[in-house]
Amino acid sequence: MTHPWRKKSGNRLAGVGAVGMLLLAAVAQAALPASAVGSTAPDEGDPRLEGALLLDATQVKAGGDFRVGVRLRLDPEWHVYWKNPGDSGLATEVSWDVPGVTVGDLRWPFPQTFRTPDGFITTHGYHDEVLLFAPARVSTAATGALTVSAAVDALACKVHCIPAQLVLSRTLPVGPETVPDAEFAPLFDASQAQVPAAPGADGAPRVALALDGATLTAGKPFTGTLTVTTADGKPLAGNVEGDFFVPGRISGVDTVALKQTGPGRFALTGQASSVVPKGEPRLTGALRLGTAATGFTAMDVDAPLAPVVAAAGGVAVAGAAPLKVPSMKDALGKVKPAAVASAPAAVESPMGLGLALLFAFLGGALLNLMPCVFPVLALKAYGFTRMVQEEKGRVAPHAAAYAGGILATMMLLAGAVLVVRAGGNSVGWGFQFQEPLFVAGVSAVLVAFALNLFGVYNLGTDGTALAGKVDQSHGLMRSAGEGVLAVVLATPCSAPLLGTAVGFAFAAGAATVVAVFLALGLGLALPFCVLVLVPGLAKKLPKPGMWMERGKQFLGFALLGTTVWLVWVMGGLAGVDGMARLLAFLIAVGLGTWLYGQSQGLEGGRRGVTVALAVLTLVGAGAVALRFDEAQAALDARGAVASSHGGSQPWDEAAVTAALAAGQPVFVDFTADWCLTCKFNERTVLSREDVRQAFMKHNVAFFVADWTRRDARITTKLAEHGRAGVPMYLVLSPGAPDKPEVLNELLTADSVIQAVRRAAECGSPLKGGSVVCARP
Repeated sequence: MTHPWRKKSGNRLAGVGAVGMLLLAAVAQAALPASAVGSTAPDEGDPRLEGALLLDATQVKAGGDFRVGVRLRLDPEWHVYWKNPGDSGLATEVSWDVPGVTVGDLRWPFPQTFRTPDGFITTHGYHDEVLLFAPARVSTAATGALTVSAAVDALACKVHCIPAQLVLSRTLPVGPETVPDAEFAPLFDASQAQVPAAPGADGAPRVALALDGATLTAGKPFTGTLTVTTADGKPLAGNVEGDFFVPGRISGVDTVALKQTGPGRFALTGQASSVVPKGEPRLTGALRLGTAATGFTAMDVDAPLAPVVAAAGGVAVAGAAPLKVPSMKDALGKVKPAAVASAPAAVESPMGLGLALLFAFLGGALLNLMPCVFPVLALKAYGFTRMVQEEKGRVAPHAAAYAGGILATMMLLAGAVLVVRAGGNSVGWGFQFQEPLFVAGVSAVLVAFALNLFGVYNLGTDGTALAGKVDQSHGLMRSAGEGVLAVVLATPCSAPLLGTAVGFAFAAGAATVVAVFLALGLGLALPFCVLVLVPGLAKKLPKPGMWMERGKQFLGFALLGTTVWLVWVMGGLAGVDGMARLLAFLIAVGLGTWLYGQSQGLEGGRRGVTVALAVLTLVGAGAVALRFDEAQAALDARGAVASSHGGSQPWDEAAVTAALAAGQPVFVDFTADWCLTCKFNERTVLSREDVRQAFMKHNVAFFVADWTRRDARITTKLAEHGRAGVPMYLVLSPGAPDKPEVLNELLTADSVIQAVRRAAECGSPLKGGSVVCARP
C-alpha cells in the first residue's frame, strides 16, 4: 500500500517525488541478485505477491549502521496485514539472519484500515506496495562480506487468502566507509517518513490518558479522554481525518476507539474483555495527526489504562493469557508444504455456438431497455426524429454510423478481453467498470453531453436554430460516438439471455469471443436500425416543434440520472471519499464546458485564452481529484463477524465417507479464521435460518475444514479442485460421491439451498435410489 504521507505540511511535491522513486526502484529491481527477489502466493498459476530484499547501502564499514528491508508488491486488490491485523487475518512476519550484524525491531509504516460494508469486521494492512525495514549495526570485527537473509511469512488476501512465504538473501561488502545506495536509500527514507514516531522521541507530541473510572470491569464498556500536546506542553492544534487511530493488541481489552472532540483532545471508548488479564493493560497503537491538506504526522501511543476487575456475579478467569493468533511460522513448522495441483480442465459447455450467438443477439437487443442504456437510445431517437423531417437522405448513413460505432467498440472490448485473458487473468462482463478512472471518464462524458443538451455550449454549430444544418462529417461522427457511448454504458447491465452467452464466450476461443461480441453489438443496434429499415415506420414519428427543444433538455436530465448511477458505482469501488473526488471532478467538468461555451461567443485572442483556461481547469482538477488509490483501498477487503457453525463437525475424509454411505448429503466448508470472505459467508448465508432449515430438512452432514493452521490434508484437497486458498465449498451427494459440486466463493442463500436439495434428491444406490444424479 502506498500513501502520500507527508511529515511537513504544504509539501505538494512529495507525491510526485514518491512516484519518481517508485519508477526508479522498478527499473533498479532488475539489477538485484536473483536470490534477493522472489514471488509467492500462487493463485490460478499467477503469483500474487513479489518480494525483494533491499539494503540502503552498497558497502558498509565495520561498526557502521545501515538499514535492511523487504519490499512487498501485490497484485491489484490483494493485501497483506499490519502487526495487528485486526478482527481477521495474520500479522506479516519478517525474520532476519545476518551473522555479525545486530538487527533492530521491524519498522511498520502507518497502515490502511479496511472495513466491511456493515462495519462488523475491521482489519489493518497494506496493499499495492510496502517496505518493511529494520535498522542494523555491523560488528566492529566484521570483514570481507556480510550475508543478509530474510524469511517472510505473510497472508495475501483478496476474495480468498493464500499463505505466502519467501526466503531471500544477498551479500553486502564490508569496506573502509559506508556508501549509501543512491537508488534504494530514498525508498527507505520515504518508508521511514510513514513510520509512527516512538513515544518520548525528541520533538514528538506527548500523550496523556485520563479514564472516567479507576478500574475496568470485565466484559463492560469504558470511557476516557486522551490528550495530545506538543513537546513543551501546549495543546496540539489541528484536525485529523480518516482512520487516524489504529489500536495495537491490548491484553484485557476487546475494542478501543478514539473520536476527536477538540484540538488535541480525543474521546476514548472501549470494551473490556470478559477475561481478566494478569497485569494492567496499556493503550497501545498508532495515531496519525493532521490531514491530507496540512500534512500527516504519525506517532505511537503507549499509555496505562487501569486494572481489570471481574464483574459482580460474573465468571472471569484471572490470570488467563490473552488469546494469541497462531503464528504462520508455528503452523508451517508442523506440516510439510503440499504440492499445489494444476487446475482441472474446464468442463465443455453444453451450449453450442449457434445458440450462444442467438442469446447474445437477443440479449443485446434487450439491453436497450436497461436504465443504463435507455437515455442514450432516447437521445438518438430525438436526433433521428429531426433528421427524418429535415434531412431524409441522411437517415441511413446516420444509422450505419451509429451501428458502426457500436460494432467497433464491441471489437475493442473483445480485444481487451482476449489481451487480459492471455495474461492469465479472468474477466467478466463489465470488467472495465472495476477501474475508478474509467468510471470517472464515462461520468465526465455524460455530464459534458448533458450540458450540451442544456445549451451551455455547442458542438460544431452556432446554436441559432434547432433546425440548423449540421456539418455532414460532424453529424456522422456524433452518431458513431453515441454508438460508442451506448456500448460503454451497456457493459455493467445484464439483460436476460446475455450472461449465459457472454459466459460461454469468455470460456471459449478467440474466434468465438469475437463472434459473440459482434452478435451482441448487432442486437444492441437493432432498435435504431429498425426505424430505418422498416418502410413507413419513420413516418409515424411526430413532427418537429418546440416539444423537441424541451425534450432535448429533459434528456439532459436523463443523462445526469445515469451519472448518479455511476457515482453510486464509484462508491462501491472507492467508498465515500471516491464519490467526493468524482463529484469534485464533475464540477470542474461543468466549469470547463461553461468556459468553452463562453469562448464560442468571443473572437481572436480572448477566445484562445478562454479555451486555454477551460483546458487548464480540466487538467488541473483531474490531476488533483482523480486519485482513487487511497479511497479504493478501504474497500479491497471484504468480510464479516465470526459466527459459529451450529451442528458442524471437523472435516475428515473417513467421516465424510461414512455420512455418504449412510445416505446423508454432505456440505464441507473449507474456511479459516483469517479469511474475511469466509466470515462474510458464515454471517450472511450459512447462519441464516432458511439455510439451517434446509440442512435439517435434507439431513445434511455439515463438516468444517479449518485451515487457520495450515493442514496438508486440506491443502491437498484444495489443490484437487484447482484452488490455492480458502474459501471453498463442496456439496456431495450419496448417489454420486465422486462428483462434488463446487459452489461459488461468494455464497448466496439460494445457491446453498438448491445445492443441498439436488444432493438430497440424488439418492444413494446403497438404499435403492433410482434418481438420475445430474448437475445443472
